[in-house]
Amino acid sequence: MKCPFCGHLETQVVETRVSEEADFIRRRRRCGHCDKRFTTYERPEVSFPAVVKKDGRRVDYVPGKLRASFALALRKRPVSTEQVDAAIERIEEKLLNLGAREVPANRIGEMVMRELKKLDKVAYVRFASVYRSFEDIDEFRALVDEVKR
Repeated sequence: MKCPFCGHLETQVVETRVSEEADFIRRRRRCGHCDKRFTTYERPEVSFPAVVKKDGRRVDYVPGKLRASFALALRKRPVSTEQVDAAIERIEEKLLNLGAREVPANRIGEMVMRELKKLDKVAYVRFASVYRSFEDIDEFRALVDEVKR
């Protein structure tokens, strides 16, 4: 690894530690040229599939958008951050396990709806009404009736 101080290419690892959560590795390194020490962190790189929008555009998967969707639907609802994190983790795990290079945006939307339905029925109805672009009150009524069953 290149030394950030002098640019020399020969550095050696002096110490290696795994984080408490075991999600990254911390390495202390020493430059063989200037003898200065520095720290590097290694994290696994996860490659999510590209998201295919309704109009056919392909965009990168952005975890923040998923979190924002949950936050909006769950605004002022009695659902903990831990529950939301777990739901997002389940969705992301499913996306990775698909093994696909692309995933339609509506498939992600359906995953969000399933998770919201388990977490909070009101949030589910909120999200579904926007996601499915309800045009009139009868569509709301049908969804609420479905949730009540």
